[in-house]
Amino acid sequence: MDQFTINLLFVGASFALYIGIAIWARAGSTSEFYAAGRGVHPVTNGMATAADWMSAASFISMAGLIAFTGYDNSSFLMGWTGGYVLLALLLAPYLRKFGKFTVSEFIGDRFYSSTARVVAVICLIVASTTYVIGQMTGVGVAFGRFLEISNFWGLIIGAGVVFAYAVLGGMKGVTYTQVAQYCVLIMAYTIPAIFISLQLTGTPVPALGLFGDHVASGEPLLAKLDAVVAELGFNEYTAHHADTFNMVLFTLSLMIGTAGLPHVIMRFFTVPRVADARWSAGWTLVFIALLYLTAPAVGAMARLNITEMMWPNGAAGEPVSVETIADDEKYNWMATWQKTGLLGWEDKNGDGRIAYFNEKDADTVAKMEAAGWGSENELTKFNRDILVLANPEIANLPGWVIGLVAAGGLAAALSTAAGLLLAISTAVSHDLMKGQLTPNISEKNELLSARIAMAVAIVIATILGLNPPGFAAQTVALAFGLAAASIFPALMMGIFTKVNNKGAVAGMLAGLTVTLIYIFLHKGWLFIPGTNSFTDADPLLGTIKSTSFGAIGALVNFCVAFTVSKFTAPIPTEIEDLVESVRVPRGAGAAVEGH
Repeated sequence: MDQFTINLLFVGASFALYIGIAIWARAGSTSEFYAAGRGVHPVTNGMATAADWMSAASFISMAGLIAFTGYDNSSFLMGWTGGYVLLALLLAPYLRKFGKFTVSEFIGDRFYSSTARVVAVICLIVASTTYVIGQMTGVGVAFGRFLEISNFWGLIIGAGVVFAYAVLGGMKGVTYTQVAQYCVLIMAYTIPAIFISLQLTGTPVPALGLFGDHVASGEPLLAKLDAVVAELGFNEYTAHHADTFNMVLFTLSLMIGTAGLPHVIMRFFTVPRVADARWSAGWTLVFIALLYLTAPAVGAMARLNITEMMWPNGAAGEPVSVETIADDEKYNWMATWQKTGLLGWEDKNGDGRIAYFNEKDADTVAKMEAAGWGSENELTKFNRDILVLANPEIANLPGWVIGLVAAGGLAAALSTAAGLLLAISTAVSHDLMKGQLTPNISEKNELLSARIAMAVAIVIATILGLNPPGFAAQTVALAFGLAAASIFPALMMGIFTKVNNKGAVAGMLAGLTVTLIYIFLHKGWLFIPGTNSFTDADPLLGTIKSTSFGAIGALVNFCVAFTVSKFTAPIPTEIEDLVESVRVPRGAGAAVEGH
């Protein structure tokens, strides 16, 4: 059986499973569409939340960014994981206790303002739409390779699958679909990692193999990787080279952005009790850890495999004799991925080989010329989003592993896309339609408006996914910055402070506005479909990049909110009592007073 047929079987079977679950768990009421009837078990919810949270950025893109940058991109690991801890401890239980369906509804009620609710909807839609672009990018990458079609048609097919199960099932269907998707994606991520760890280190646990010895050389794996990339003129893998201040800001932006993501927060509204929300958070961390402890090893081992394949390190200055691309089967994966347009090379010196090195480093160029490799890097394009998906082919693993990875990459992208689209549709139908525009709308029509809103969101996300402003993980990082600057401060102030409605509205608008302006100025104002119109300009504020600005936007939000609140009327007594009832368990003060 050829590889295309294997891929088709794995992907087709997984899609049939997702759509079958959606039909079985079809939402029949708004309660089931928005919150799965609040009847999801904490373990089930933990697994579904892990799938919802571990997106294409985690599965497809993160290891690729770590692989080609090394230590400095560990910010993704620290920021996303640390942010989930913040969410679990500071927000999820209190929001579940409040008992509403959406984040925007909480903000509207807590800040006793329909304007605050509408502003929260705007912030949610902006952040979620940016986030879902990254997921659709991942869908296009995965489909483009494994079904051997263009990125465009990959996006179209992926959008159709999401439409089929998310629009039909709502939160109830999405929850149980995400449980299946978690099982698929975690197997697809860890099984190839185990194979590759055994090949390179003899250790079946990738996280341990990362700190073990390289079988072929006997050196520690990371020391071997440092030596190989340094010989090619690149930065040492384990060294820190980036601006520390920017790295800290980026990590902080990812942390507080994670804690403000509405599609993840919504998952905690699906459990029966507040205690179940805490248990869900704990189980989610367990399920997340399985992938996040493996990701650094995947990145490092893939980088070593690719680098050694393209540069068979002989003694410096001596000609190196290797098979040509046409004769050596280890290069077959490159020919396959070249068809997707995400990988490219040019044999500039006509020797039938691929020279991969840092052509900007004069010493390295001189060394490569002396070794007979020429003076130019012949790897002309390498989209880092392909690394995890290509990893099994690079390591020459069995065909069924490659098919499993195809299904896993799509599961990761589709699970998060469904959660984001559900958050968008809920905000439109429940917060705008029922909450503001048509308060007397029937439940049947509200459910219909939710499905229509989700369908429109899918179309918009697909169009924008054709020309994303970066790799999947970088696009997602922008979304985290927007959530950090707008939603997270409002939730924190709503639970733990006495900020009033005017302060909350002003803060959200200020945080969102300054962050959007900074992103567009840094990324480029123009967006023209089909062109590379997004480009990184020089940072406008010191060394702060657009992906790191979320923390600054959050600070602006807090400062504006507290300042405006200080010079306007205090919150009403009944709202103060409401905040206390959410934040302090019933009867908490009685034992202290009676002591």
